[in-house]
Amino acid sequence: MVDLEFDDGLAVITIDRPRARNAISLETMDQLEKALDGAEGASALVITGAGDRAFVSGGDLKELSALRTELEASGMASRMRTICDRIAGFPTPTIAALNGHALGGGAEFAVAADIRLAAHDIKIGFTQVTLEIMPAWGGAERLVALVGYSKALLLAGTGTVLDAAEAQRIGLVDKVLPRASFGDDWRGIAGSLAGRPAAEIKRVMKGGSTTEAVAAFARLWVADEHWAAAEKVRNRETGFQQGKLE
Repeated sequence: MVDLEFDDGLAVITIDRPRARNAISLETMDQLEKALDGAEGASALVITGAGDRAFVSGGDLKELSALRTELEASGMASRMRTICDRIAGFPTPTIAALNGHALGGGAEFAVAADIRLAAHDIKIGFTQVTLEIMPAWGGAERLVALVGYSKALLLAGTGTVLDAAEAQRIGLVDKVLPRASFGDDWRGIAGSLAGRPAAEIKRVMKGGSTTEAVAAFARLWVADEHWAAAEKVRNRETGFQQGKLE
């Protein structure tokens, strides 16, 4: 089951298959596609898993083991890669909230997002080689972009599993959060991204031209939200200066 909820402009997609450790089946792919359709227009998007054991444990081996031909395998891989590509290409910021372990395809699903926030006790690893296969959902290429070629090859080639602290140290995870406050913390960070012009910043960082960047800045400059925020800053500065003079 895949849930989609909206919270003040923030879309949250949750894979809720606790008995399968949130593994991705063909039906899950169906539901992810529909959830991404429904999330269009969100100011930011979060992908996460239900519970605290698994973010996504990879593909559902019990179901996917029925795929026995190269054509069937390539069709499944292409379909899930397209889903991950949609997350990577989402026009506003995307966040993977790693509530639990992200292994194999789960790690690929996580790196499709712009930002990864992890509970402190999770583990993450591209473990496909333990099944004598390789990442096929775009994760290998995205891993290289995050940690560099040599580290990526070492991680994916050996199936090394990292704890959250080490994953953060090498740049695979962006922020590690306490388990006790994880839900509130990731929602706070995601809400902050949704409530600010992070989408414009993302477009520039993804390769927008100078002309596009300047035009986006100009649109934000003349908006009422900018002038309201500027007025608050001026009021704070005035109060600080008056306080120092007293």
